[in-house]
Amino acid sequence: MPSRSTQEWMRMSMRTPGILIFGMVLAPCGWVLDLTATVAPNWRTLHGLPNTPPDEFIQQGIWDICRTTTTSTRPLCSLQDTTYFGNQIIDVAQGLMVASLIVTLIGLAVAIPGVRCWRDQPNWLVAGLGGLLIFLSGVMTIIPIAWYTHVLDSVASVSPLTDVRVGYCIVLGYIGGIFEVLGGFVMFIGICRCCGGKNRGERPVEEVTGRQKRPEPRRVDVPRLDRARSGAGGSGRSSVPYSKYSADDGDDVSFPRAKSPAARSVNTSYTSRPYDVDL
Repeated sequence: MPSRSTQEWMRMSMRTPGILIFGMVLAPCGWVLDLTATVAPNWRTLHGLPNTPPDEFIQQGIWDICRTTTTSTRPLCSLQDTTYFGNQIIDVAQGLMVASLIVTLIGLAVAIPGVRCWRDQPNWLVAGLGGLLIFLSGVMTIIPIAWYTHVLDSVASVSPLTDVRVGYCIVLGYIGGIFEVLGGFVMFIGICRCCGGKNRGERPVEEVTGRQKRPEPRRVDVPRLDRARSGAGGSGRSSVPYSKYSADDGDDVSFPRAKSPAARSVNTSYTSRPYDVDL
């Protein structure tokens, strides 16, 4: 039974958690890079070929071999080299790269129903399984890329190996495989509800609503003012606040009232002798 503090964590509205967004962005990017590395014939380049112009070189991939120059935009491909394609690394790279592309698509198809944002809460189990497949596809990409790089100068070919350089497919394959490994791993750790749900992008109620829990206001008992009410009906006591009655009712209040000014008397009779100004 989870503790109360764990239960207080919740998803922020209906947005997809950040770890799932991270995985769903890196996985397609890695797949595109792996696809380019698979079909492009540039795993390595052979320069300094004898009896050829200095700007001419050969591009060797896992499916095709092309001859081109630094100034040409239309290489001559489909060159035959049974020695090169007879190496074990070529067969392994062909199988693993194609399998990696297929597994990545399967992983995305499994993960999409689990991370869809129109639900109140994602299906972490389904999304985690999709992330696991994406992680495995990245591993299947890195294995042949790393192996080919390790034996780059020792892969046999009918062309002389005078100046062997790494092709751009190796770089793209490394980047794509790392993208898939990172994206799949981040999605897979969403299965584990650790750190109170923080790894799932869940936040406390206080952070979601933007306000903190305030303690309930303490109730203070205010004493009622009981005072005598004088009137024609006798001297009775009432618990009604004195502000309800007018001050002209003759109520006995606890503070002195201001005395009303005395009326000024006007004397209209003159006892003194009138002056000329009065005339």
